Amino acid sequence: MSFPTVEQFASDNYSGVCPEALDYMLKANEGSAPAYGDDIWTQKAADYFRELFEIDCEVFFVFNGTAANSLSLASLCQSYHSVICHEIAHIETDECGAPEFASNGSKLLLGKGPNGKLTADSIETIVQKRNDIHYPKPKVISLTQATEVGTLYTIDELQAIRAVADRHNLRIHMDGARFANAIAAMNVRPAEITWKCGIDVLCFCGTKNGMAVGEAILFFDKALAEDFAYRCKQAGQLASKMRFIAAPWVGLLETGAWLSNAQHANDCAAYLEQQLAKIPGVELLFPREVNGVFVQIPEAAIAALREKGWLFYTFIGTEGVRFMCSWASTQERIDRLVEDLQQVMRLVESP
Repeated sequence: MSFPTVEQFASDNYSGVCPEALDYMLKANEGSAPAYGDDIWTQKAADYFRELFEIDCEVFFVFNGTAANSLSLASLCQSYHSVICHEIAHIETDECGAPEFASNGSKLLLGKGPNGKLTADSIETIVQKRNDIHYPKPKVISLTQATEVGTLYTIDELQAIRAVADRHNLRIHMDGARFANAIAAMNVRPAEITWKCGIDVLCFCGTKNGMAVGEAILFFDKALAEDFAYRCKQAGQLASKMRFIAAPWVGLLETGAWLSNAQHANDCAAYLEQQLAKIPGVELLFPREVNGVFVQIPEAAIAALREKGWLFYTFIGTEGVRFMCSWASTQERIDRLVEDLQQVMRLVESP
């Protein structure tokens, strides 16, 4: 049975499983193995992460990003605490209240900042707003790398935020839904923009990077991971056949596909950005730094593109469009999208 190809730039979640992840999942399927993470694949994956990040961190695997973010945040604060995040952070706009649910009520305090990034000053303002017992006490800063609008926190920005955190005894969580894309774009070692900048826990996404399912949670401060395995079990996130989450990670990390997949997605987005810039009436909304291109086009053009079968998201204003590239994106498909957009733009802008 064959299925039609989806013409999409909606999300890197839409892409299939990359060959390296699939190959190692098949390897893990040979024979039996201990359950609940006591297998060699889970141990290998955890050790690869420790090698990659140059630190003896605690590593856990869960099914999805919502669980990774919510459970890790819950481990960093109590129900009477609060988490500072950007007003368009994924944990605020797209987690259905899961961080609050997992933490038994920790409140999200929303900050502003250009291009989807919190600033040290905006965090300071939130922390200083109130310090009485009637207000949830700030305890955690949550940063998204790369951000929801495809921008990047620089090392200097991360260090400035860590300085604020140190002054107020705050922990820092990093939502790394597209962390691999950030590393590829910045050309730095993973340690340089995580624990060396004071990040306490990182949620490293595998699904958007070519896996079928699975996220890694890295506690750089091992003391913060106390009893975290119990939290995962209670939340239904302890996979009985854990090797089928861990083995694809081994495939990505051992072969280097985690980085080459991200670089390919970034390169495709850069090419798409260049082609879109040639179309009159198409305006870039945010700097293109990783694998997403955010543009403004007329609503009529958006509707016309969708009539042609293209899938994409429009959550940045009524005329804002996000085109997202993945490890599986191709120049041929980008060219088809650009050609169709050129056609509809001529139609909607003609008198």
